[in-house]
Amino acid sequence: MSLYNRDYIHNQAAQRQEERAQQFAYEEPGVRSEAELADFIKKTYQLFAASCLAGAAGAYLGMGMAASIAQWYIGLVILEFAMLFGLYLTRKKPGLNMVMLFGFTFLTGITLVPLLAAVGMGVVAQAFFLTALISGGLSLYAMQSTRDFSSWGKPLLIALVILVVGSLINLFLGSPMLQVVIASAGALLFSFMIIYDTQMIIRGAFATPVEAAIAIYLDVLNLFISLLQILGIFGSDE
Repeated sequence: MSLYNRDYIHNQAAQRQEERAQQFAYEEPGVRSEAELADFIKKTYQLFAASCLAGAAGAYLGMGMAASIAQWYIGLVILEFAMLFGLYLTRKKPGLNMVMLFGFTFLTGITLVPLLAAVGMGVVAQAFFLTALISGGLSLYAMQSTRDFSSWGKPLLIALVILVVGSLINLFLGSPMLQVVIASAGALLFSFMIIYDTQMIIRGAFATPVEAAIAIYLDVLNLFISLLQILGIFGSDE
């Protein structure tokens, strides 16, 4: 199950962005200097990279316990969401926020194991390459573009809710074709979210690097999951 429900982080960023009247943070006097903003962005992407490594470590260590993880999957997902909520609450507490961040991202790797085992390493490699290519390209586009993407916040949130509802419905229907549609919509949605959240990061819409890092991590993670599902379904002989 992908982490589609990241609304509270998204809402916090959107609210702060609206309060700043949709202006670049470095264009506002007394908010952040260019040097401070550059340091904030650097810390954000350092934490994002470390989070990806923690997630990869969780997946690697969990591959040897795939059967046990599948058996306890629902409980692990509930724990994952609890840790995400705890991370949000502790994001401004130095030390503890790092423990929560890497604990959460490590757990996302573990809960990803059943899907990784189901699709096979060939599909995983393809999805990883596509995710890196897409997320890297879109992030560079968002950083270089002069276009204002702040108006995307509410439409993306609405699309996210629709996607969550569709995913829940398909849990009962179990339709492969509907899953392809949902996964394709998810890949498109989280691609747009990468653009949106990247611009929010460079505009200073997030209060802490931890909060910014987890937002972009969730975007990339869910893009990866969506691509895994698409490639896995089309590559299946069933």
